[in-house]
Amino acid sequence: MNVETIGLWAGAVWKALDAAEGTLDVKGLKKATKLKEKEVYAAIGWLAREGKVNVNEAEKDVDVTLV
Repeated sequence: MNVETIGLWAGAVWKALDAAEGTLDVKGLKKATKLKEKEVYAAIGWLAREGKVNVNEAEKDVDVTLV
């Protein structure tokens, strides 16, 4: 895993969120992007650090919303 790869994953997650009109949970992101859970979380971290997503903890999952 390197920075370039995580950046590609972040792009895939951003595109999935955009297509879903802004909000998905981790399960939905995994399904939409075909990424593994750890890859989705790495991408979410990248996007959160850039200020492009909000992350909210739900009952048993994490909801991610485009800013």
